Amino acid sequence: MDLSTKYLGLRLKNPIVVAACPLSRRIDNIKRMEDAGAGAVVLFSLFEEQIIQELLEESYHLHKSPTPSEIAGPDTWSHGPEEYLEHIRKAKKAVAIPIIASLNGSTINGWLQYARKIEEAGADGIELNMYYIGASPKDTSQSLEDKYIEIVKTVKSVKIPVSIKLSPYFTSLSHFAKRLDDAHIDGLVMFNRFYQPDFDLESLLAVPHVVLSHSIEMRLALRWVAILHGQVRTDLAGTGGIHTSEDALKMLMAGANVTMMCSALLRNGINFISDVVREMELWMEQHQYESVRKLIGTMSQKSIDDSSAMERANYIKILTSY
Repeated sequence: MDLSTKYLGLRLKNPIVVAACPLSRRIDNIKRMEDAGAGAVVLFSLFEEQIIQELLEESYHLHKSPTPSEIAGPDTWSHGPEEYLEHIRKAKKAVAIPIIASLNGSTINGWLQYARKIEEAGADGIELNMYYIGASPKDTSQSLEDKYIEIVKTVKSVKIPVSIKLSPYFTSLSHFAKRLDDAHIDGLVMFNRFYQPDFDLESLLAVPHVVLSHSIEMRLALRWVAILHGQVRTDLAGTGGIHTSEDALKMLMAGANVTMMCSALLRNGINFISDVVREMELWMEQHQYESVRKLIGTMSQKSIDDSSAMERANYIKILTSY
């Protein structure tokens, strides 16, 4: 049984990848991920705000300008840019599986510099986690897409592979995916799970709420992976709602090269990876799939008889079947 797959030009022993999450902040956890059978690990994200904070601190020491806390607020970060780079180095020494760094930002400034530093630190790849909301009525869909494309083209000057974690909120996702493909992105990760704010009725403040995903949420990514498979050359990764071996198998059959897990590991622990891998292997044996390669894309839009199942025509069938 061959569970290996290729993602971002990297050969992985299996398609279960740990998504960017707090668990990767500790090197011993990354070792446990490898021991449990993870094919690769995407590290927790380095945020644009952390880079700005470091630049402000450097400016203060050089020019004695106002302190960073006076400018940027009192927030502190457990892993600043330099600590993040050192974390990459330690992770690479600790494990043999690929280590993919995650950059979370929305602007050009500083990203090429840190992408190069991440490359120098030894990361096997970079995942661009662009968390940008077009909140201004002046932002057109074209201008937002152009901003993403510009960032991708800039960061792609590094030699290691680069993927982008997309949101589903684009006017024509297929068209935008093709634009990214033409910009030579190495991977599309679907989808970025934006954390929505809530209102506290006592403090009258907008507050963040972290809610872990559930399997039902994977259907959005499942649909788009199935649509894009075969229409773009770049690798595809499914994330958000991957909680079981069945979820992972479905995403692979839709056309994903890998499936990424976060909430399932936060709920069940890192060793849960071994259960998922073992159950996937058992299912493949029972259904006579000798390799993951032969499994990928078997339920994509281009492979099934009723391609309308992925599009609007299936809407009527769903409503009338209830």
